[in-house]
Amino acid sequence: MRAMSRFEENKTNILSGIVVALALVPEAIAFAFVAHVPPLTGLYAAFILVLITSIMGGRPGMVSGASGTTAVVMVALVVTHGFEYLFAAVVLMGLLQIVFALAKLSKYARMIPHQVNLGFINGLAIVIFLAQLDHFKVPSANGAEHWMQGTQLYTMIVLVALTMLVIYLFLCLTKAFPAEDPHYHVADDKIS
Repeated sequence: MRAMSRFEENKTNILSGIVVALALVPEAIAFAFVAHVPPLTGLYAAFILVLITSIMGGRPGMVSGASGTTAVVMVALVVTHGFEYLFAAVVLMGLLQIVFALAKLSKYARMIPHQVNLGFINGLAIVIFLAQLDHFKVPSANGAEHWMQGTQLYTMIVLVALTMLVIYLFLCLTKAFPAEDPHYHVADDKIS
């Protein structure tokens, strides 16, 4: 009985690792585009982050991949100061996280009201949406960018609508990959 349980645990871990790896590659590339860094940099960063998390250990629900919040914040840094400052900012961010963990400051995250978290997420969604609008622009003959027109624009709109439809209709087929959990609230998380 114990061997079967060990087998099931290993199978679950391997399958979840494969799913995360398959999801992490396009996510890392997408956030690299948002942050105005080369896609290969996003892949290297994602690999190193996951490697460190797996070696150091984590907890269920721990995010160990690319983050929309950091990608959006890093855009201004990269555009203003250049790609070189990104490395220093990420190292500083890691050191601050280690200090916060050693000081056990994560318990104070419970004091953040649900409305603040909701406002932050909605603001982030707006910023990411606005960053995606650049993909609806194409360069003209003189090098200036202009909005897509005609068939190219209609194709892009259909692809976006189809993607959104798949996300919401897939939830009707299975609960294994929910687009969103309506019963999840940030305040319900137990933060250690």
